[in-house]
Amino acid sequence: MKRIASVLGALLLCATIAQAQAGDGLKVFISVDMEGITGVVNWEETSREGKDYDYFRRIMTQEANAAVEGAIAGGAETIVVRDSHGSARNILPDMLHRRARLIREWSGGPLSMMEGIDESFDAVIFIGYHAKAGTPDALLEHTMTGNVMDISINGVSLPEAGVNALIAGHFDVPVAFVAGDMAICEQCLGMFGDVGWAAVKEGIGGAAINHHPEVSRDMIRRGVTEALQNLDRFEPYRLQSPYTMVLTLKEETTVYPGQYYPGAERTGDWELTYRSDDIMEVVLAFQKLRSGY
Repeated sequence: MKRIASVLGALLLCATIAQAQAGDGLKVFISVDMEGITGVVNWEETSREGKDYDYFRRIMTQEANAAVEGAIAGGAETIVVRDSHGSARNILPDMLHRRARLIREWSGGPLSMMEGIDESFDAVIFIGYHAKAGTPDALLEHTMTGNVMDISINGVSLPEAGVNALIAGHFDVPVAFVAGDMAICEQCLGMFGDVGWAAVKEGIGGAAINHHPEVSRDMIRRGVTEALQNLDRFEPYRLQSPYTMVLTLKEETTVYPGQYYPGAERTGDWELTYRSDDIMEVVLAFQKLRSGY
């Protein structure tokens, strides 16, 4: 009887330790875009009407899985994947790693590509990201929409990764890793100072030299694991308040109504300026102004 009690006690202790260890696991947010996925070089490949779209959405899902696998190996217990491209209905749910939870579709809220992020997360991962509008030797470079020529906050010109990193920083969560073309990796290193990265392709004008998809996945998997194992290297990305956003657009149909958005003013032929002490108000203004308010 004593032996049975001893065995039961040992099993209970092991279960308690395992539960405690599970509770200590990291919580990781993965935002996945498509233009920076391996092999993607043409807008048709990112559109639901494109004949190769189904192929590249599978590659997109596989690169998301590589990030999930790397996160698990790096100590992640909870993993949320946010489909951040186009319709936000690109990642194939049945192909996604079963340990991940998937956010699909747009809510209409200000978090956009970061929908689901909050202060409970330990790290953010960007997969399939691309450089900002106007970047040379970059693949399908743009900033949210084709209408945005540039967004700067406090004089810092930002790609989508920069805007999304500021959202994460608002919740005190650092960006630990980014994968995409070489141009966005360089831009992220310039903004964040230190971040894990994997350049899965490099632009040559409008063309690109690409890694094999399996090589890209290996790079992502290893890179995410290493980043999470050295998470104390990374700091949340923030800019100093108050914030001044200067938004340069190229369509009068959005610039003209934008000047009537509360707090915004037209400061140039194609330019809108918005100021606030709250970074989330700036993010919301960006979302509204770029689409014509």
